Amino acid sequence: MAPPPPSMASRMTALFVRVLTFAFLMVSLVILTTNTESIVEIKVRFKDMYSYRYMLAAIAFGLAYTILQIALTLNHIVKGNGAQTSGDGNLVFDFYGDKVVSYILATGAAAAFGATKDMKPIFAGLGGDKFFNKGYASASLLLLGFVCTAISSVFSSHALPKKV
Repeated sequence: MAPPPPSMASRMTALFVRVLTFAFLMVSLVILTTNTESIVEIKVRFKDMYSYRYMLAAIAFGLAYTILQIALTLNHIVKGNGAQTSGDGNLVFDFYGDKVVSYILATGAAAAFGATKDMKPIFAGLGGDKFFNKGYASASLLLLGFVCTAISSVFSSHALPKKV
């Protein structure tokens, strides 16, 4: 016997968590891409550090997935219980997609935290504090985006029916 379809409350909760994820990722993206500072008369941009480039890729991937999931969730809410026309395919996509994207976001945040921690002391006193503080801020928001995606992952794990 198949489990009942997800309730409207669970869909609204999933939508809220995905919108929160989108907000964290968007603010992280804005902070990261506007991060430019002069350090010892050399203009340093986020793209000059490979770990920040990786963080940008993780944010972009996370944003694309989150936008897709928001659209799918809105579609399910608007159509109601009849939205599961493709069987369990959407649940399986949510399950695996949430897992993969959460790991990508976590590694993007970790790469940025690690590089910022390593580089900030090297440029201490040379005018790089603001640049690296923005790096920390962007990575922190990306980490919060990961937490929201991990919560979505838990929801999708519970929604996936048991295959016996």
